[in-house]
Amino acid sequence: MPHQATPATSYTTRPKATPGERLDTHDRVRSDRIDQAGVITLRIAGRLHHIGVGRTYTGTRVLILIQDLNITIVNAATGELLRQLTLDPTRDYQPTRAPKGPKRKKL
Repeated sequence: MPHQATPATSYTTRPKATPGERLDTHDRVRSDRIDQAGVITLRIAGRLHHIGVGRTYTGTRVLILIQDLNITIVNAATGELLRQLTLDPTRDYQPTRAPKGPKRKKL
């Protein structure tokens, strides 16, 4: 670029910023208490989702870490990881995948 170039020439000869890959994510932290059914309720994209944690944790205060559809549920008092999942937005209830009913004794 010559020393006596016009402002328009200087502007057009410089490299321009281009759109890059945006890494915008939706991050939030929420505190809640696990209900009697062992479930917490979370609203994502205007829709309520019920996330099973387990009845053994009824009444436990938890921190819910949300990054887009990745959810981490942590015991607020101890820091214990209670559940980590990727939310399925097509389902209202996100089960724990634990087997139903009491444990059977081996014979």
